[in-house]
Amino acid sequence: MSNPAAPAPPPSGPGDGAAVSRQEFDALFEAVRTWGRWTAADRGAWNRVTASHVQRAAALVQSGAVVPLGRPWDTRPGPDNERPALHYMSDLGDMEAPEPSAYKDFLGVDFHGKSVSHLDALSHIAYRGQLYDGRTAREVVDAGGARFGSVSALGPLVTRGVLLDLPAVLGADWLEPGRAVHAQDVLSAERALDVTIGDGDAVLLRTGRFRRRRETGPWNPATASAGWHVDTLPLLAERAVALLGGDGDSDVRPSPVEGVHSPVHTLAITAMGVPLLDNLDLEPLSAACAEAGRYAFMLVVTPLNVPGGTGSPVNPVAVL
Repeated sequence: MSNPAAPAPPPSGPGDGAAVSRQEFDALFEAVRTWGRWTAADRGAWNRVTASHVQRAAALVQSGAVVPLGRPWDTRPGPDNERPALHYMSDLGDMEAPEPSAYKDFLGVDFHGKSVSHLDALSHIAYRGQLYDGRTAREVVDAGGARFGSVSALGPLVTRGVLLDLPAVLGADWLEPGRAVHAQDVLSAERALDVTIGDGDAVLLRTGRFRRRRETGPWNPATASAGWHVDTLPLLAERAVALLGGDGDSDVRPSPVEGVHSPVHTLAITAMGVPLLDNLDLEPLSAACAEAGRYAFMLVVTPLNVPGGTGSPVNPVAVL
């Protein structure tokens, strides 16, 4: 495709694809809901991943190529980074005894945004006042953090990852902001990439966001971004996935659901118990998968152990 000279203006209406009423959305929520399924409820769909899933993922390793998926720590403000991460030096070798000198730094981040690669835990999203498994949000999340669904309850994940590289399937450099990925797109991508999403899988959606950003400049993805349409969630629920992620925040924006700004977050996290990986740089993985001729790999996700945390910055690793 030809590269635009400047970012496309945000679409003015619902994201590409049919609008969904609140009544239809609530019916979808009930259809994909998995409340009451697992004893360790605050791990949600990560309960699906067993030792056999880890062994299956490890068996995919052939070349041993390791591809990190996290973005660089982003301290520069911009339209897609209104709360930049912090990094400063706290010791320049002048606070210790003469030898050896030590150099130390500080990191801080408000990571739930559009820039930092991070994992959303099950305490991150409530719908109609309820978190996953029907927990009342106000009763389990307060200024001290989350007492249900925290990122520390999730722990690390090793499972099979599947890259749905939609621009590669379509012969494009990227999907334009506002482009919705529908269930039929998923099925077409599976055929084109010779991969089938299965139980316990982590599904990563490449829209080409960061290639577009590098070539045309940043824009505000809160108003316009490519991502899943809600009609994909029943298919992904049927396939029993454990994790969704992508180079955006999974939701197509503008939202196709009136009054619900992040419907995919709501269906995945709150109804299905499926954590989300946001803001991954999938360009190196796209190239590695194309070179290897396969789009399934071992994925390793190790969030920080933050008791009460609603998520964590993360640098997942794909191993081919």
